[in-house]
Amino acid sequence: MDRNKTILVTGTAGFIGHQLVKALWKDGYHIVGVDSINNYYDIKLKLARLEDSGIETENLKWNEPVKSKINQFYTFIRMDLSDRKSVENLFGQFTFTHVVHLAAQPGVRYSLENPHAYISANIDAFMNILEGCRHRKVPTLIYASSSSVYGDSSTVPFTESQEVSNPVSLYAATKKANELMAHTYSHLYGIQTIGLRFFTVYGPWGRPDMAPMLFAKAITEDKPIQVFNNGDMARDFTFVEDIVNGIRLLVLAEGYTEPYSILNIGRGAPVDLMQFIRVMEETIGKKAQLIFREMQPGDVHQTWADVGKLKKITNYEPNTSVQEGIASFIDWYNKFYKINS
Repeated sequence: MDRNKTILVTGTAGFIGHQLVKALWKDGYHIVGVDSINNYYDIKLKLARLEDSGIETENLKWNEPVKSKINQFYTFIRMDLSDRKSVENLFGQFTFTHVVHLAAQPGVRYSLENPHAYISANIDAFMNILEGCRHRKVPTLIYASSSSVYGDSSTVPFTESQEVSNPVSLYAATKKANELMAHTYSHLYGIQTIGLRFFTVYGPWGRPDMAPMLFAKAITEDKPIQVFNNGDMARDFTFVEDIVNGIRLLVLAEGYTEPYSILNIGRGAPVDLMQFIRVMEETIGKKAQLIFREMQPGDVHQTWADVGKLKKITNYEPNTSVQEGIASFIDWYNKFYKINS
C-alpha cells in the first residue's frame, strides 16, 4: 500500500466514480472525491452512493471536505467543477499524483434538449481540471471520453486509430473536444493524459436513465419498454467491475509513460439488444412488454470495442459474462429499491 499517493477522482457520486473510489482505497491510496450532485437524475441515488462509501450527506456544504466514516483515507467535497476558483482552491489544498476525471454531463438524448449543460460540465469543467494539473504539475490525468465519438461508424470493431471527426450528438462533440484539449496540454506542458473511450457500462448502482435500469424497472413493474431501431441494435455491454478494474490497472501502471493516449475500455464483444433483454427477462422471471420504435436522433446502430491497446498496457481482462453481470445487477436492484421504495 502506498499512502504517499493522493488521487483526485471526480464524479464520485456517480455510477463508475463511486465504485472506483472503493476499489482504489483497497490499493492503499489517499483519495479525494468531488461531485456537484446535480439533479440530472434522482439525487437520492447519488446520495445513497455517497453514503455507501461512508460520506454523511445530511449536511453537505459546498466546497467543504467531509471525511468518510468507513475509510479515513477518503475525503469527499461537493463542488461545481465549472467554477474556476473552486477548482484552483482544490488543487492548491492537495498534492495529487493522479487525477481521474469522470465527472461529466452524460446522455445523448438529453443533449438535444439541454445543450448548454454540456458546455458547462464537459468543456468548462475539463478546462479547469487541465489548468489545475498544469499549474500544480500533476503527472498523470486519466479522463472519461466516450465510444460516442465514433458516431455511426460501420467499421467494427472500433479502433482508436479510426477517424472520429463526425460526431452525431453534442455529447459526442464535447468528448472529442476533451481529447483535443488533452492532447494540447500533453504537448505543451508535459502532462501525461489518458483518455478512456467508455462503452456501455451496466451493473449495481447504475444510472436510472440508461437502458439496463429502464428495462429492469419496466419489466419488474409490468410496464412497456421502448426498443429503438425496432430492436436492431447492439452494444458492447460491459460490467462495471470490469471497467473499474481497467481504470485501477492504469493507475497502477507506473511503467507506462506514453505522454498522450486514447484507449477503448469495454468488454470487446457486442451483445444484441434483444439478447440483453431476454437475459434480463430470464433473471427477473417476467416477460417484457416491448414497444418498437424508429432510431432516435443521435443514437447509433452498434458499438464494439477493440480493447487490444488497453490489454497490452495493463493485462486488462473484462471477463464478466452478460448472464453474470445481469444477475449481479438485478440482485442489487431488488435490494436497493425494496429498501428505498
